[in-house]
Amino acid sequence: MEIVYFAGGCLWGVQAFIKTLPGVRFTEAGRANGTSQTLDGAYDGYAECVKTGFDPKVVTIMELMGYFFEIIDPYSLNKQGQDVGKKYRTGVYSEKPEHLIEAKAFISERNDYDLIVVEVLLLTNYVRSAEEHQDRLARCPNDYCHIPEEILSRYK
Repeated sequence: MEIVYFAGGCLWGVQAFIKTLPGVRFTEAGRANGTSQTLDGAYDGYAECVKTGFDPKVVTIMELMGYFFEIIDPYSLNKQGQDVGKKYRTGVYSEKPEHLIEAKAFISERNDYDLIVVEVLLLTNYVRSAEEHQDRLARCPNDYCHIPEEILSRYK
């Protein structure tokens, strides 16, 4: 199993979508690349993200990127749906440079690559989100989500 981190705006919908994908073995709501090791204190530069454990024999980073691009607006800087702010930026993070090379290749092969504002960076820090944010939409299906229901359930 390998791990990659996807930031696509509010993590509730991102987690709900990603956990339905083929080859995904687990997901966890969290924060990528902030400067703190805790959830306390002022905003520290993190992006809301979903830690994604996947089987590379079933799904590749390139395929995961394709799925990811179904749920984000890749041209929107620091905003997805009604969620606005740097913590809602889009990004792909990993501790494995090979994952980042594949993610960058996915973007560079698109005709619109020069308009895309999705970060692709080495993961420098990860903090698991509070329990109330784990699988939030499964527990509270009427909460706001920027991803339309027909897309959220596309791969169930």
